[in-house]
Amino acid sequence: MDKTYQPHAIETALYQNWEAKGYFAPQGSGEPYTIMIPPPNVTGSLHMGHGFNNSIMDALIRFRRMQGRNTLWQPGTDHAGIATQMVVERQLAADGIGRHDLGREKFLEKVWEWKEQSGGTITRQIRRLGSSVDWSRERFTMDDGLSEAVKEAFVRLHEDGLIYRGKRLVNWDTKFHTAISDLEVENHDEKGSLWNLRYPLADGKKTAEGNDYLIVATTRPETMLGDSAVAVHPEDERYKALIGSFVELPLLGRRIPIIADDYCDPEFGTGCVKITPAHDFNDYEVGKRHNLPLINIFDKNAAVLAQAQVFNIDGSVNEQVKASIPAQFAGLDRFEARKQIVAAFDAAGLLEKIEDHALKVPKGDRSGTVIEPWLTDQWYVSTKPLAEKAIAVVESGEIQFVPKQYENMYFSWMRDIQDWCISRQLWWGHRIPAWYDDAGNVYVGRDEAEVRAKHNLGDANLRQDEDVLDTWFSSGLWTFSTLGWPQQTDFLKTFHPTDVLVTGFDIIFFWVARMIMLSTHLTGQIPFKTVYVHGLVRDGQGQKMSKSKGNVLDPLDIVDGIDLESLVAKRTSGMMQPKLAEKIAKQTRAEFPEGIAAYGTDALRFTNLALASTGRDIKFDMGRVEGYRNFCNKLWNAANFVIENTDDKDTGINGEAVELSPVDRWIISALQRCEQDVTRHLDAFRFDLAAQTLYEFIWDEYCAWYLELVKPVLWDENAPLERQRGTRRTLVRVLEVILRLAHPFMPFITEEIWQRIKAQAGVQGETLMLQPWPVANESRIDAAAEGDIEWVKQLMLGVRQIRGEMKISMAKRIDIIVANAGAEDLRRLADFEPLLSKLAKLESVRVLAAGEEAPMSATTLVGEMEVLVPMAGLIDKDAELARLDKEVARLEGEVKRVGGKLANEGFVAKAPAEVLEKERAKLAEAEQALAKMVEQRGKIAAL
Repeated sequence: MDKTYQPHAIETALYQNWEAKGYFAPQGSGEPYTIMIPPPNVTGSLHMGHGFNNSIMDALIRFRRMQGRNTLWQPGTDHAGIATQMVVERQLAADGIGRHDLGREKFLEKVWEWKEQSGGTITRQIRRLGSSVDWSRERFTMDDGLSEAVKEAFVRLHEDGLIYRGKRLVNWDTKFHTAISDLEVENHDEKGSLWNLRYPLADGKKTAEGNDYLIVATTRPETMLGDSAVAVHPEDERYKALIGSFVELPLLGRRIPIIADDYCDPEFGTGCVKITPAHDFNDYEVGKRHNLPLINIFDKNAAVLAQAQVFNIDGSVNEQVKASIPAQFAGLDRFEARKQIVAAFDAAGLLEKIEDHALKVPKGDRSGTVIEPWLTDQWYVSTKPLAEKAIAVVESGEIQFVPKQYENMYFSWMRDIQDWCISRQLWWGHRIPAWYDDAGNVYVGRDEAEVRAKHNLGDANLRQDEDVLDTWFSSGLWTFSTLGWPQQTDFLKTFHPTDVLVTGFDIIFFWVARMIMLSTHLTGQIPFKTVYVHGLVRDGQGQKMSKSKGNVLDPLDIVDGIDLESLVAKRTSGMMQPKLAEKIAKQTRAEFPEGIAAYGTDALRFTNLALASTGRDIKFDMGRVEGYRNFCNKLWNAANFVIENTDDKDTGINGEAVELSPVDRWIISALQRCEQDVTRHLDAFRFDLAAQTLYEFIWDEYCAWYLELVKPVLWDENAPLERQRGTRRTLVRVLEVILRLAHPFMPFITEEIWQRIKAQAGVQGETLMLQPWPVANESRIDAAAEGDIEWVKQLMLGVRQIRGEMKISMAKRIDIIVANAGAEDLRRLADFEPLLSKLAKLESVRVLAAGEEAPMSATTLVGEMEVLVPMAGLIDKDAELARLDKEVARLEGEVKRVGGKLANEGFVAKAPAEVLEKERAKLAEAEQALAKMVEQRGKIAAL
């Protein structure tokens, strides 16, 4: 192998070979094991969150594949309705073309063209991350098979009475003219106003204070045109006598009732709340409880309607309520209407006051416009019957959440679930399979021919519903639609239910819950057995990664590297605010003065897995990536050492006699424990602990100790052949097992090394990924060898520490004396003296005789045995005393300085607690170091 590890020289070629040879396809003979990749949106590229969960999923798949399971990891992408339509519309707009200029059919052709051009970005990235997905089964939510499954699901749910069309309140995006889900709404903290408005009491009524009006406080005065009531708390003594009375709605003269509802907070404002059921979600619920009319005052652009539309709470037309709009407000944009309505209140003497008020303003995550709660006809899924089954399968343990506390979040959402709006006013997506006749009757079917035949419609004029389905509806079928449902395919029978879903906590309700509801109802099966929930990937300071903060990292930039100016350009591209772009450019140059180095895929993957602590958000630290790149280098260098010492040499792979030294038996024993722990941690989804176990065994035990401890045998020409053979065999076979254990974490470097050493290890096979997973052999756990080598390590570490403290060169051979040695210590000294002599550079080892006074020595302990290194002749006494005098003086000055600061009453009174704590810790550290230096000086002076 090359002397230096170069990930880019091996990664792409290895992946192409794996894929070409079909290693990712199901092929194990064991129990099936399935993971469905959460489909990323086809619109963009993978971010750090994708890189993180891909690392977890691939580790699981490679682990189970090596265990012999019949594994399927199926990839795919989501059509991402509104996001994709927005991208294509923006491209057309650059040429001065609107989608309506093209018409629906031509526009969709443009979307498909764009999808074909851009869809390869994500698949290229997934490959670059080393993900061993079965590309032959790649799916797309708009491909023919999935589109048929979506229609079938809609029809069946409608036939079961679980899908209906109704007039309800939705999140309305006034830019894209479509309903959007709660997940597509972002709440922004903004400074706003609270308008206090007077509503005159009708029929001569007065408040307890003698006022002939109520004061209502609102952040949206424009919606008063659609008010249906004023509400007060039923126990509010100020207004009890007015419940059931009326107010005259200003500017309209319409009488609306005063109602009592627990929704009102007597402590907020005056305790009176205007109720506008058609334009506020909370008011909508109040309206349902009191059967108030819903008065819709806006059109789809959020402009004031000349004639308000009035409906009963069930969505039927209400002819009783007068709903005319004053002419001066008709056609105005909602925010212009707000200004003019406030002015009209002021002119009429009905504006009590205006207060500053902090608001949470809902905005569309893509449009950036303020979302309007809007009353409109939409298709809904009746979710409560579906939720009952979905709750039951988690309560029974058929589906388990890891960590378990996320079950509580799931139950909380599911037990308070509302019906799901599944229609969107877009062109890109699965068109709703419903047709209308000229009388407005609606018919649902798989296609128009089925509708005509089923309802005996003959040649009646029919038009298909213009809306498409919410993207979450098709992705909710993901685990089974991708396997061929509604046909009972062999893949569906074999690989469903799937085993694990890996996802973030933020979509437990939006996606996880809906998959469980739809799968249990439509297939009678759970969609997956385990939901592994990970936290969000944040930057090193714990902040959420976002383009506006300039802290976004692209996983492929970490893998392949990126120069500083390209990184700055990437982070600031498309920014409309020059000052923000300048700030982010400055921030990026400070954080990455030399850009980002190319660390390779394995270093990034190992970082992700080492950070994957259950349920907690992940602080992504580039320092960890650097550290794990060094770990890859360490493994590569160790492999080169093994190759140099086993290539063309006798490793006993043909059954020749071998002798295992205590060192060999120790590393073999430690390997068994490592195998047990890594397997246990992976079974429990503790990727962080599995990574830590691997790291410590490879770096500390194998590389730092074993490779050093075997050098005397490997390099001793007079060592018995059987012992040399045993050490070489152990050396290469332990490395081979290490590579198998580490393969799910670092697939590229382990495959490359394994291909190079498999012959010496006596292993056959085309690829590491299809080798058996290591299983610990408890009979090879050797507690005696472990005890012996731990003793050797402690003695060597003690001697190294003394050398370091006393500035004794590592090349200089030294004498040691042992005292208080037990029988086991003496045995170990005899057994390991040749090894210790070579590796610890010992001139002699002798046992202190009974009654003998030890010379002035530096001392360390190995258990109860004292190890003494006589100082005479080892150091330049005068030079060392001079050095120690300088250090003592420096530390005395530090103790005096910090002690004086803490003795200053003014400083102690004013300084924050954390500063005082820091200074006290500094003083204690300096005092401890001073005492140690004084003690050491005394020892040297006594020589």
